[in-house]
Amino acid sequence: MPHIPINFAQKFSLFSEQWQPKVIAELNDYQFKLSKLQGDFVWHNHPHTDEAFLVIDGTLRIDFRDGAVTLNPGEMFVVPKGVEHKPFAEREVELLIIEPRGVRNTGESNASPLTAPNNVWI
Repeated sequence: MPHIPINFAQKFSLFSEQWQPKVIAELNDYQFKLSKLQGDFVWHNHPHTDEAFLVIDGTLRIDFRDGAVTLNPGEMFVVPKGVEHKPFAEREVELLIIEPRGVRNTGESNASPLTAPNNVWI
């Protein structure tokens, strides 16, 4: 196995589509996914798992039914399992998402045009 670090800038250069997370690594049953986002997502939750967002570039707002949190580059937030949320980015954001393998980006009960396929590696 080669010992090669994962370079975020190089990985982000490999895709341009938004709201389509790309797997870059796995740790046990967890996947590390890079994604580009812009605009409004759908309200959703993940009833069985937390979801971590780490902003690499840009500003991400995560709306909740009772408020919001804004993340800038180098900031991270963990959305607890079962909490309904909706990411929003006025301008394109590059971020790292950490969640268990197989988690659907729009939640278990939501299917929408923004639902992305799982396990897409770059």
